[in-house]
Amino acid sequence: MSSSISRRATLACLAGTAVLMGTACSSTKSDAVAATAPDALRLDPTRFEKQTVTVGGQSIAVRAYLGVPYVAKPVDAAYQVINIYVPEAYYQNAKVGDFDARTAPVFFPNQVGGYMPAKPGTAQAVTQGPSAGKPSTIAAALLKGFVVASPGARGRTLKDADGAFTGKAPAAIVDLKAAVRYLRLNASVLPGDMEKIFSNGTSAGGALSALLGASGNSPDYEPYLQAIGAAPGRDDIFAVSAYCPITNLEHADAAHEWLFNGVNDYRAIQVSMLDFNMVRKEVAGTLTPEQIKVSNELKPLFPAYVNSLKLKSPQGQTLTLDASGNGSFKDWVSGYVLSSAQGQLDAGKDLGKYSWINIQGGKVRSLDFDAFVRYAGRMKLPPAFDALDASSGENNLFGTPATDNRHFTEFSVQRNTANAAVRAEDKLVKMMNAMQYIGSRDARNAKRWRIRHGTIDRDTSLAIPVILATALQNQGYAVDFAMPWDQGHAGDYDLEQLFAWMIQVARSS
Repeated sequence: MSSSISRRATLACLAGTAVLMGTACSSTKSDAVAATAPDALRLDPTRFEKQTVTVGGQSIAVRAYLGVPYVAKPVDAAYQVINIYVPEAYYQNAKVGDFDARTAPVFFPNQVGGYMPAKPGTAQAVTQGPSAGKPSTIAAALLKGFVVASPGARGRTLKDADGAFTGKAPAAIVDLKAAVRYLRLNASVLPGDMEKIFSNGTSAGGALSALLGASGNSPDYEPYLQAIGAAPGRDDIFAVSAYCPITNLEHADAAHEWLFNGVNDYRAIQVSMLDFNMVRKEVAGTLTPEQIKVSNELKPLFPAYVNSLKLKSPQGQTLTLDASGNGSFKDWVSGYVLSSAQGQLDAGKDLGKYSWINIQGGKVRSLDFDAFVRYAGRMKLPPAFDALDASSGENNLFGTPATDNRHFTEFSVQRNTANAAVRAEDKLVKMMNAMQYIGSRDARNAKRWRIRHGTIDRDTSLAIPVILATALQNQGYAVDFAMPWDQGHAGDYDLEQLFAWMIQVARSS
């Protein structure tokens, strides 16, 4: 019996339709492998809720496996769980769109923001925040025929009963890898093609999505996976969707000042809690002379990093920067903004208010990049990520069980103003950066990528996603990268385009 036929038979047995397929219900090789795993790692296919998910007047019946532990030895049982949603049609030998129980791709969206702890996503409509009232991305994916598996993950602020921090790096990426392994272990009892897992995330979640796609099967994570009782096996994935990934943290400060140096006025985002809800407030200000000095010191560090990467355009041009921060790489970044503007013009949008755009004959001929940066505006103070007083969320990410915050760059260690702040280990910093695994012989990279970063997203430098996309392209991978016009820091804002890309990629592979 072939693996695909035996798996269909297993699914039919679960649905009670084996007679229709003319197949007896019997165990398979995959079942035998799952049987050797701890009970905590075997999905009980009979324990589900029946739900009806509705989006835009369309409804679909699904089976929801909620709060399923994906590790045998959880550190935090509230977060190391996964929600799995399967269209009911797949248990009835039917199709949703072009997919069936065997061919349906698996959508794997994480909910991480700010490297904070995140519960699994649900198929229910969003009830809070700027997206209140909108259908969830999970619901939209189910209507398209995807099996959805949304993992929870530990984050930087978690503590155990003894007060030890339990979610510092690399906890979040280790958890996502464990969830992928769990899905593969239970492939015989779940509809969906576990060789076509599409990760998705925004901001820090986008960085984790990219890291998951770049670091597949890397031995760096194996001791951490074993410690939490992850399933043995592979954790590489098929494709990556990443919105505004806050990644490449050890070079993000220099990249930020390469872009924003000279822009001294800022509009910072101040986050506070009100009635258990996160409130984001914009606070305006101007850099102090000391902060300007830090910016001036960081900017010159960036060209050397860019030049060390030996990035190339599709035409073979080496992308570099001179000592002042100008050069072909800057033109390359500017070109993405120009292309985004051209897309708006082609769509009939009036760009007349943007004085820094040069339009002739219905074409965007050029733009004043420095004027564009002033239009986008500065949000973060230098250093943007490894704060000198070790107070940033990223400093918090690299803490230890006993230490809340640590530096992760030599620059900030040398200028440290915090009490007893030390630097995180190089290997740990590496393990949180997708760039460190692209092209590595010790990791299996996903070969299909979709990356989006808005033109006025100021949370990280535009250079960061451009470097990520270009490095992937230089490896020969298929990369769909764009900068949506006047889009700020957000994700999942173009679901129709996202799912169209996913469907096309799934069909063609």
